[in-house]
Amino acid sequence: MIEIGRGAVSKMSAQLGEPTVQYAFRLGDTEVPVNPLIGTHVRLEYLGAIHCSHCGRKTKTSFSQGYCYPCMTKLAQCDLCIMSPERCHYDAGTCRDPGWGEKFCMTDHVVYLANSSGIKVGITRATQLPTRWLDQGASQALPIMRVATRQQSGFVEDVLRSQVADKTNWRALLKGDAQPVDLKHVRDELFASCAEGLLGLQERFGLQAIQTIADVEPIEIRYPVEQYPTKIVSFNLDKNPIAEGTLLGIKGQYLIFDTGVINIRKYTAYQLAVHQ
Repeated sequence: MIEIGRGAVSKMSAQLGEPTVQYAFRLGDTEVPVNPLIGTHVRLEYLGAIHCSHCGRKTKTSFSQGYCYPCMTKLAQCDLCIMSPERCHYDAGTCRDPGWGEKFCMTDHVVYLANSSGIKVGITRATQLPTRWLDQGASQALPIMRVATRQQSGFVEDVLRSQVADKTNWRALLKGDAQPVDLKHVRDELFASCAEGLLGLQERFGLQAIQTIADVEPIEIRYPVEQYPTKIVSFNLDKNPIAEGTLLGIKGQYLIFDTGVINIRKYTAYQLAVHQ
């Protein structure tokens, strides 16, 4: 086999394309297109080293997808409020890095509906669309609200997830495309059933801070998958440094082989070599 790239891996780049999403490995400063590899034998080899994606320190374990333990305990992007935005403590003056918080949290966020393993509600920075949907493997997506801060988007999501899931079932995601749904109809039903909670947030933060989005159409997304697995088996590079097989497709951040699946994002900061 021929080595076609090596370096510290991060999540694959993904862009909308015709007819399907276009992916590339990111190995250090190098990008290697992945779509052309579909249908061929591909081997990923973990080279035995992990370097923190923030400070470069060598670490035995990757924390919070790519960080060493000291960085994980100090960086704002690794704080608990990243997973639970409603717990943001910026206003309390205790943000780990107020400058980072101003750039990434105190900015417009979008609340959206996506259909990946089924309908879910999610949040992301306005600048991260459609990347967020592609990373999640959504086959349909629709922005439904725009809010002024990440914390406020968390409050909105908390209201809406009383009626709809906020997680993706990754096993279902990799067994095939979800059945199409009318996301605009789901949105309207959600707004009706959650009207009291949403109104309360608008009264608390102001109408300009929490706005509904009604003039956008859902998007349809297709992924480069030739065949879905009938049984889901995951590669674990920490137990076996080799993941290989015939590449059958790519969805979200998963590579689908005839021998198993692997979530590339899980191995952020791992030193990998890719062979074909």
